[in-house]
Order: sequence, then C-alpha cells, then structure tokens
Amino acid sequence: MIRLAVQSKGRLNEESLRLLKDAGINVDDSKRKFLGKASDFPLELLYLRDDDIPGVVADGSADIGIVGYNEIAETQADVEVIRRLGFGKCRLSLAIPKGVEYPGLEWFEGKSIATSYPSILRRFLSSKGVSSDIREIRGSVEIAPAAGIADSIFDIVSSGGTLVSNGLKEVETVLESEAVLVCRKDLLPENKPVLDSILFRFDAIQESRGKKYILMNIPSERLSEAMALLPSMRSPTVMPLALEGWCSVHSVVDDSSLWATVESLKKTGAEGILILNVDKVID
Repeated sequence: MIRLAVQSKGRLNEESLRLLKDAGINVDDSKRKFLGKASDFPLELLYLRDDDIPGVVADGSADIGIVGYNEIAETQADVEVIRRLGFGKCRLSLAIPKGVEYPGLEWFEGKSIATSYPSILRRFLSSKGVSSDIREIRGSVEIAPAAGIADSIFDIVSSGGTLVSNGLKEVETVLESEAVLVCRKDLLPENKPVLDSILFRFDAIQESRGKKYILMNIPSERLSEAMALLPSMRSPTVMPLALEGWCSVHSVVDDSSLWATVESLKKTGAEGILILNVDKVID
C-alpha cells in the first residue's frame, strides 16, 4: 500500500483527483475524510494543506505527493521530484501599484514586499543584490499595498486578473510552477512496483494530451503525398479499402497543427476524414 498526499481543496485537489480517475484509480470523494482509500488500487489518499505536503513526504508520513512546485521551492523539503504533471500552471511574480513607474529591480531596494513565499523571495533578491523588507503574511497578499501594509507584493499569478482588480501590475517573474509528483527519498522496496504502475499510467495520460487520432480515405495514387504530411508515433497505418484504388490511413497528430494538416490532406484527395480524441498513449 502506497500513501499519496494531495491538496485537501481547491483547483489542484480537483485536478489531482481527475488525474487519478483517468489513471483508473478511483477514490470515493463523496464523504471527505482526512485519509481515504482507493477501491481498486493499493493506494491511500491523505488530504492536506498544500504547504504541509512537502514536509509530510520528506519525513515518510506519505510516500508520494502531488503539490505545486512552488511549495517545494519554498520549503526546500528533501524530496525527489519525479514528474511534472502539466496542470496547475502558475508563476511567482513581483507586482507593484499600476500607477508607479518601474525602472527595474532596483525599484525594490529598501521597499517593503508582502508575500507568503519569503524563502523564494529572499533567495531571489539576494542573488540580485537587492535589499528589501520582506513581510510575511498569509492570504489576501494582493491587498497589502492598498491597505498600507507593504509597497509591493510577491505572490502566485495565474491569469493576472486578481492583480488588475487590486490595482497592481506584474513586473518580474521569479519562478514558473506547476503540479509535480514528489517521492520520499527512502521509499520502501515493496512500494516501488506500485509507484512504477502509477508512473506508467500517468505517463500514458500525459502523452495523450494535445493529440488527436485522425482517419481518412485517400486515393492510393496520392498515398505518398499524404504520408509526407502525417507525423505518427512510428508510422501511419495504411489499409486497403474494398473499393479498388483507395486506402484508409490512420495516424496521430498534434492538436496545434490539426487544421493545417487537414487542409493539406484535403488537397491530396483525402475524404471521409474523422477526428477523434486520444484517451491514452502507451509506448
């Protein structure tokens, strides 16, 4: 049995549980408890505050955890980051009142900065040779300048909407973050196969993101042109149709280039094009 620590609420909690479900690991979340169990996989789920997860994994109370990389950077917990998970993306940035002119980092010299991430900020400012008054507060950091608590803030930014609504502007990005899977350094040998199974499933899900499965019929004489347009995991699948002179071609394409590829395929004579979502990709 392996124990996984996840955030107890919020967007990271929802996306972590969705990832587990997509991986075929189902946890009954209808009756939230501090500790839950998967019904079909040797896994316990421990619900915690995000800033508690790195320490709990480091001391072995949990074997693995899903948490924002910003929390690992802040606590500098002795854990191993084994996968970046591609969701919960954000950044830690410095922001100042929008009406203030910003000449560069020297603006922060001698200024007060409110933050919930003092360690990351302190290391950054030290590396830049800037001395500031760091004021640690928990929650509602963005109101600090308007409330007269600090001259500026250092906080998590996703869309930037919260900054704008509080009369602030982002001036320096210090750290890019996303959800990561972390593991204790001394994982028990009997839990290694369980972790490998989790990684196998997570990797299959991540590999499928941003991909579409495309099927089409194409004249056999134009097949080479179509093949030149189609990327694939190894090689497009080609099958003859009952109608002489025609074949069916199947491939996987990136969503970002899908429509340009389809338009080019149409010019080669492709028709009956079907586009399907890709659920999992297993190499």
